[in-house]
Amino acid sequence: MSHPSSYQKRRLFSSYFWVVVSLFLVLFLLGLQGFLLLNSQQLANYFREQIPMSIYFKDTAKDLEMKQLETTLQMADYTKSAVFVSSEEGAKKTQESLGENFVEQLGGFNPIPNSIDIRLNAQYVTQTDIDTIVEELSSKPYIQEIRYDKPLVSLLNQNVKKISFYMLILSGVFVLIAFLLINSSIRLSVYAKRFTIKTMQMVGATKGFIRRPFIWTSLKLGLIGAVLALSALSVVVYYADRLVPELSILENYEMLGLLIAGVIGFGLLISLISTFFATTRYLNLRTDQLYY
Repeated sequence: MSHPSSYQKRRLFSSYFWVVVSLFLVLFLLGLQGFLLLNSQQLANYFREQIPMSIYFKDTAKDLEMKQLETTLQMADYTKSAVFVSSEEGAKKTQESLGENFVEQLGGFNPIPNSIDIRLNAQYVTQTDIDTIVEELSSKPYIQEIRYDKPLVSLLNQNVKKISFYMLILSGVFVLIAFLLINSSIRLSVYAKRFTIKTMQMVGATKGFIRRPFIWTSLKLGLIGAVLALSALSVVVYYADRLVPELSILENYEMLGLLIAGVIGFGLLISLISTFFATTRYLNLRTDQLYY
């Protein structure tokens, strides 16, 4: 038969173990949500900058005019990139896309004009700014046509606003769930020592003195849970950076600092608050209520 003190230690260890597990899972998921939220704007900008715009030249356009426009576009504030595509290059890309030599079928005639493919900086991917840019470029006499996916621009901007709104709501709900879950786990760990709390109180210990070791233990558990959550998050961040290297996630030290501080801070804060209220509850109970 096991000794009562051994049983109590196993029970206490079990309660601490589940507090750490709860903290780890909640802080990991909360950190993942924070990571997505902190990178949502950067990710939205990345997709905005992938929308292509093609400027097609008339057959009468001179080489100097096309070269000058390419240089002008590369220097413009609204341009992410501008690359000249010759008629031959355009025909080759179209051929690869179609899977057949359409130039031969047209008797050697190449209908693809010279063009410039540009990507706009994210802040200029709005219908108003694009209309202004298109109007300005269309006024040049050697430009034949400007093409871009207008419905895609509108759809992308609408979805970015919706996703940002829903992510904020989801974050709020998740914080509430996290608080309730961790608070419940910590209350169970304090419940296991409710008789110790009442005994200390009966011999004259102050509430602050009784709370202190519980809060200190809880903060250590919160820190352990936060470190475990950050370890798991580091794997996610590493693979996210490899998946979308254009975002330079590992070089965004401000975002990484906020993420680390947020996970650790939330872990410590929720452990502190939950322990404070849990110990207060048992400090205010009568002796006969400890058995219920």
